[in-house]
Amino acid sequence: MQVAVVTVGDELLSGDTTNTNATWLCRELTERGVSVERVTTVPDKVGDIARVVNEYHAEYDAVVVTGGLGPTHDDVTMDAVAAAFGRSLEQHEEAAAWLEEHGGYSAADLVEGTTHLPAGARMLPNEPGVAPGAVIGSVYVLPGVPGEMKAMFELVADDFAGEKTHVAFVHTSEPESSLIERFERLQSEFDVTVGSYPGDHVRVKLAGAEETTVEAAAAWLTERVELYEQE
Repeated sequence: MQVAVVTVGDELLSGDTTNTNATWLCRELTERGVSVERVTTVPDKVGDIARVVNEYHAEYDAVVVTGGLGPTHDDVTMDAVAAAFGRSLEQHEEAAAWLEEHGGYSAADLVEGTTHLPAGARMLPNEPGVAPGAVIGSVYVLPGVPGEMKAMFELVADDFAGEKTHVAFVHTSEPESSLIERFERLQSEFDVTVGSYPGDHVRVKLAGAEETTVEAAAAWLTERVELYEQE
């Protein structure tokens, strides 16, 4: 299963807010065996959001969109997703009923537009918050508030599945450039992918479909590098 993640918000592009949602979603999706092919951040502009959603919906098995939900002036994600599907944005009676029953909100309590979703969308309740999410086709629209996003994702997590990938890490104090030949030998002997991430030391990530193969590859590499002594 191939998925794209779209995060919405001017505050992300300006650096005012750290994009923790993208990191969390990518980790969750990867652990479910999903291949995350794109992570894109777009501003609070209907045209930009609609264009990206339309493109990714055609290209990938699913699109997860976070941010820009609600009735305020810069919460335009629902409008954009509706536009991407050529649908109108309309009052969703199930969303209004859920908020009244579970949140204690009457229609008079809510700002106009709070429960407006694209026509035909499936409503996703926002248990920790107010503004509902939605599923339209294979596009999942979630809040931008991290706690709300995580809680809502759990409601649809079972929709995302793929071949389980097993992972092992080897930590080495050697420079990344010195490891190239050993990586080549490793991949010639084991059916794994190799990623290396430099920092105060190099983290080598080994991933593959077979757990025993990944473990054997990690053991092989551990014997052939200078290990980093973690404190």
